[in-house]
Amino acid sequence: MKKLLMILFVTTLFAACQDDFGDTNVDTKKPPVVPPAALFVTSQKNLVDEITSSNVNQNIFRLISQYWTETTYFDEANYDLTTRNIPQNFWNTLYTGVLQNLKESQRIIPNQDPAFVSAVQKKNQNACIEILNVYTYSVLVNTFGNVPYTEALNSDNVYPKYDDAAAIYNDLFIRLDKAIADIDVNTDGFGSSDLFYGGDMSGWVIFANSLKLRMGMIISDVDPAKAKTIVEQASPNAISSNAENVAFQYLSSPPNTNPIWVDLVQSGRKDFIATRTIVDTMLALNDPRTDDYFTVDNVNGYSGGIPGEGNGYSEYSKPDERIVDPAFESLLFDYSEVEFLRAEAVERGMNVGGTAAEHYNNAITASIEYWGGSEADATAYLAQPEVDYATAVGDWKAKIGLQKWLALYNRGFDGWTELRRLDNPSLPAPSDPNSGFPVRLTYPVQEQTLNSDSYARGSTSIGGDVVETKLFWDKF
Repeated sequence: MKKLLMILFVTTLFAACQDDFGDTNVDTKKPPVVPPAALFVTSQKNLVDEITSSNVNQNIFRLISQYWTETTYFDEANYDLTTRNIPQNFWNTLYTGVLQNLKESQRIIPNQDPAFVSAVQKKNQNACIEILNVYTYSVLVNTFGNVPYTEALNSDNVYPKYDDAAAIYNDLFIRLDKAIADIDVNTDGFGSSDLFYGGDMSGWVIFANSLKLRMGMIISDVDPAKAKTIVEQASPNAISSNAENVAFQYLSSPPNTNPIWVDLVQSGRKDFIATRTIVDTMLALNDPRTDDYFTVDNVNGYSGGIPGEGNGYSEYSKPDERIVDPAFESLLFDYSEVEFLRAEAVERGMNVGGTAAEHYNNAITASIEYWGGSEADATAYLAQPEVDYATAVGDWKAKIGLQKWLALYNRGFDGWTELRRLDNPSLPAPSDPNSGFPVRLTYPVQEQTLNSDSYARGSTSIGGDVVETKLFWDKF
């Protein structure tokens, strides 16, 4: 991945008055036109920041997935979603900070001077935006269920209806296929304003197909025939090595630093430690990533705290120094995840080539190597009876689910999604849970008060606005 310099751009467009008062009404500090690239790069950063964040007001998926737990304040580890209004903050960032900016960027793409931006390049730019639109809406659906879609982002309609989640997914597949078909890999897209690929459209083809593969597998329990078609189409063009990971490179100095560094180091807070759930699991398996994921504890070993309980910060292992480095990259997608999806596809009778064991081995090896381990480390790990695909305990969901949960450490949202989908591993309840295990987030309070009719219909249609209500694809 290209390591690109990130710059903050103005994201709000103000039109100058057209009356003839000379320069009186011209605000020289605000540009009359914001280029689409500025809005696009802002959307990219807002999206990755939100998915990466460890701020308890925004993103608590590492806590729900029991990768981390809390020390002084431990409400969120006990599934308290509402005291800090977490669902509303997550919802607003994705709709306003990401999707609204993408919509405006898409609107002004055609207005660029054709002398500088060709028609083919404009088509590529539109495809990049569509891929991020699909990614963002898939996150919203996978978080809440039914959400505003066809009537969303319309300033003339402040009461958008909630669309059926399965119908949204079906439309997202159509949009994703069109974006892939529209890409010309021999032409630039957003150039240096593309913080994923630096304008290299071949990377966007890989990203889009990886996303299509994931989304196809997500619907495999509710529409296996459609899932099979989608997965078999996408797999050949999805990520094929760690070199193709969808990575976002942060910088070493503010304001474009790793949000985890901001939350844990710059803030001076001592709020998070490892859970005993993951540390004990990794120690039992002699996992070579243990020292890449965590620091040593107060007796120079590795240990984790009890989820949802007051834990002494100094006693337990914390997130490793690499993870809290200001310039540590964030992953939206990696080779390990794709190989786990391929292993699952084989088990479901889909034609993606290879065996489930081969893809499982590739996935684990890719994760170990990404975190700094060697091929020899991976080989030794995989040779253990508890890890070997042929002898590990449980059915394929148990084997893949456990190892995928471990590999998705530091990707809390995706870890949470796979826990819900594969129902493995089974996590212990935290000390004082507010509810059952959250399989969705509740709708924002603002929706209940400002868009109450649509909220009521949307809540009823999914079976109730509680965290235990399963999403359309979560059937088992």
